[in-house]
Amino acid sequence: MSETTTAGNNVPSDLEIAQRAVMKPIGEIAAAAGINPDALELYGPYKAKIDPAKLTVPAGTPRRTPGKVVLVSAMSPTPAGEGKSTTTVGLADSLARAGHSVMIALREPSLGPILGMKGGATGGGYSQVLPMDQINLHFTGDFHAITSANNALMALVDNHIFQGNELNIDPRRMTFKRVLDMNDRSLREVVIGLGGPTQGTPRQDGFDITVASEIMAVFCLATDLNDLRERLGRITFGYTYDRQPVTVANLGVQGALTMLLKDAIKPNLVQTIAGTPALVHGGPFANIAHGCNSLIATQTARSLADIVITEAGFGADLGAEKYMDIKARMADVAPSAVVLVATVRALKMHGGVPKDRLTEPNVGALAAGVANLQRHIRNVEKFGIIPVVAVNKFGTDTAEELDWLLQWCAAEGVQAAVADVWGRGGGGDGGDELAAKVAAAIDTPHGFRHLYPLEMSVEDKIRTIVQEVYGADGVDFSVPALKRLAEIEKNGWSGMPVCMAKTQYSFTDDASRVGAPKGFTIHVRDLIPKTGAGFIVALTGAVMTMPGLPKVPAAMRMDVDDAGNPVGLF
Repeated sequence: MSETTTAGNNVPSDLEIAQRAVMKPIGEIAAAAGINPDALELYGPYKAKIDPAKLTVPAGTPRRTPGKVVLVSAMSPTPAGEGKSTTTVGLADSLARAGHSVMIALREPSLGPILGMKGGATGGGYSQVLPMDQINLHFTGDFHAITSANNALMALVDNHIFQGNELNIDPRRMTFKRVLDMNDRSLREVVIGLGGPTQGTPRQDGFDITVASEIMAVFCLATDLNDLRERLGRITFGYTYDRQPVTVANLGVQGALTMLLKDAIKPNLVQTIAGTPALVHGGPFANIAHGCNSLIATQTARSLADIVITEAGFGADLGAEKYMDIKARMADVAPSAVVLVATVRALKMHGGVPKDRLTEPNVGALAAGVANLQRHIRNVEKFGIIPVVAVNKFGTDTAEELDWLLQWCAAEGVQAAVADVWGRGGGGDGGDELAAKVAAAIDTPHGFRHLYPLEMSVEDKIRTIVQEVYGADGVDFSVPALKRLAEIEKNGWSGMPVCMAKTQYSFTDDASRVGAPKGFTIHVRDLIPKTGAGFIVALTGAVMTMPGLPKVPAAMRMDVDDAGNPVGLF
């Protein structure tokens, strides 16, 4: 979401700020980051892909110690906007301004939310990654490649069934769907194969959004091309008539899917307004997937910089928990520091203030809503790390409100700083205090730990997340979910971590219950083993893996000018 630092209509939009910025040729950004030209594949003058296999260390240069990771998360999101990506970019720029070797690792935006209501994923104001419009639209085509690989798999599956079904696949027990990088509720449930015997085998099907595809998760957790191929082969897309799982390797098409992803798997290099190098790669949502950028991008950034600033989607109950228990468990990327982004506006909304009255000073509502931030702080501490709170400043925040929040953080035993990185930019002095506190946190010893051991049963893993992170009394499993639990145990999949699919707006599975609710139960309606990605998705409440568009989509404001430049893009 976009923030403004002053009132009135004369504040430039994020797009206007981005279009006025002067970018450096991407080759200069790469050279400054220590990327040799042979590893660079240009996509125009301002973006490029990096081939990690071609990154070289000059002869006689000692191999650098991998950079330390700073994970940026947030309180529970609200329509008021929190500015997590803005803070991520501003923090990185501020650390670079202070003389640190730093690189950013972010997710790529999805077109569906961009045309819907969420906005982009490139930051805002004077803390953005550029070229903002290209990143928010088709960028380097990675999402199209992932969509193509996903849908190629399902075309090959349905063709196999049509051509005789040697694998004995039961069309009624498919667990994999086609995808589209768009919010399109009409495609949630469809029937395919209609029109007679030559048109395929009729069956009920549906579409997920691309960011919920298991291929997106595999893409983001693979360590290299060979690991990508192996993970694709392990994907379970359905079951036989005798209830045995069927995998991509059984079908024998993992090589073809890898071929479709061979260029997309290389991280994308761009820059911030201040010239800090940024890798923007991969993009699973955190409410229906695991919410982190690609592991390859994170590790590539660690090989090039001393500090890597990355983020996990939505609030710390979703993205940060999944980073800790899924991504950091699968690779050596445990964070050395965690930043929790909060805003006075959002805290007041959690305290009961409607969106149209957030500009009114209200310390009482701030005090009521701060329970949401408190629960997120305590949750991060359960992973062995004391977070730093970044108060992302808006122009309507009063000094009284900001001072109250900083004093509250001090009383809670956490470091906090106001960051005006939207209006003054990390390249200016807007994030200096935050950067200093984060740099100190990086050097503070801590004992990182996961929330649960993999040996724990799937049911108990879910119960642990629900009670320890969400604050629920317990969990209720539907009859289909209980059957799936037995199936997971039977097939030997119970040793995988859990990826909770839950509304991002609440600790509960009811989006309307803001703040820090107590006395509730989480309802698990189904479980989907993602055997290629290596985790089990638990679907809770009414969360959808194919979102819908709002009554007035953001697309209604978008156009291009006579020169073909985008307008109305935030």
